[in-house]
Amino acid sequence: MADKLLSKARKTFIDSVTKPVIKQLLDDLLEDKVLNDEETESVTEENSTRAEQARCLIDMVRKKGSKASDKMIARVQERDPGLYDKMGLAPTPSSPQLSQQEEQPVSSVLTPSTNDFKKDILQRKGSEIYPPMDKSGRKRLALLINNVEFDDKNMLRRGAEKDEENMERLLRDLGYDVVKHRNLSGQEMDEAVKAFSKREEHLLSDSVFVVMMSHGELGAIMGVHYKKGDPNLDIFPINNIFTHLNTENCKALINKPKVILIQACRGGKDGSVWVSDAVPGSSLDLGLESDSFRREHKEKDFISLLSCTPG
Repeated sequence: MADKLLSKARKTFIDSVTKPVIKQLLDDLLEDKVLNDEETESVTEENSTRAEQARCLIDMVRKKGSKASDKMIARVQERDPGLYDKMGLAPTPSSPQLSQQEEQPVSSVLTPSTNDFKKDILQRKGSEIYPPMDKSGRKRLALLINNVEFDDKNMLRRGAEKDEENMERLLRDLGYDVVKHRNLSGQEMDEAVKAFSKREEHLLSDSVFVVMMSHGELGAIMGVHYKKGDPNLDIFPINNIFTHLNTENCKALINKPKVILIQACRGGKDGSVWVSDAVPGSSLDLGLESDSFRREHKEKDFISLLSCTPG
């Protein structure tokens, strides 16, 4: 397999590849849709030395599997034949590259669990699981916002349409009706999330997804009018998601899981990973808020997943 070849040639690549070739490979792999904008940016922005960039690039690609590794090998041969030979990537009679056996096709169709599996899990761990509603009566909604084109043409997120297509298909396969928006300003993103929080369907839902894809900085997602240095930056604060969907402002989603997926760079130099089941904040401030029924944590039942760490 090609990923195994890259693993064997990893040290040679790190020691020998030049910075100009790294830049060319990043452009090539972005064009080949092996890497996306955020990944290509992270290679150069989060790694200062040539060797660190080389290590990050080859590890990122080989972890994506054989097909991605095949494309990188082809690009290395195209950009630097000498490096290609030095890495020992030229096919031999015993090389996996010459194998005539076709790979088994990977299905893009989501395979649901069986009813027996569901019953068994609910019986054994029912107290630890959010109760799913019966399909016949539920109305699941998901919000999908994807910023692709920006006023600054250099910020174009090439390939982001494919990410949107795949995410929408996954959400629909999971039973969610998808509310889609594309190319929004920071203010428009805020209005879209707020309007989504008011949807009546949430009363008949057992969960919700909010997916936001764009460029970003620490704590914020960039709108399409973002311009570095502008005193009035076009951004959407990530915390606004929690504000609009919290217990106080969206009672229809009390005690229901709210999954927040954000694909955007985060800027800064903190280096920590934020994956939590509640909005970040002081552990001493429980944020209790009363309503007409009972006292609940103001922001609860959230899980937030971000595509990269600050940096």
